[in-house]
Amino acid sequence: MHEYSIAYDIYTTARRAALDNNATEVKRVSVDVGKMAMVNPEQVEFLFNVIIEDDPLFSGVELSCREIEARTRCSCGYEGDERFVCPRCGKLPEIIAGMEIVVTNIEIEVNEE
Repeated sequence: MHEYSIAYDIYTTARRAALDNNATEVKRVSVDVGKMAMVNPEQVEFLFNVIIEDDPLFSGVELSCREIEARTRCSCGYEGDERFVCPRCGKLPEIIAGMEIVVTNIEIEVNEE
């Protein structure tokens, strides 16, 4: 059930940013989720909505999860999406993208007084 801790971390990251910037409302939180992160984005979204239920700062928030494809690089110079065996030399390539879970954008409303 690591999706819960991920959803909670997204919530606390967005809340901290909102409070640091004197937000009156969080409108949208955008997250990149790598396909190799072994996370179910729909479950993260569901749990995020459960966590924010009683927080008025998040009353109209939208969580947007974008799946990131796996990208690899090999010491022979290959770059692509083959994750297990380099098609050029047969070595194990290094995963350079697709394992991350990153909050990329937080849209907030601020009182301009």
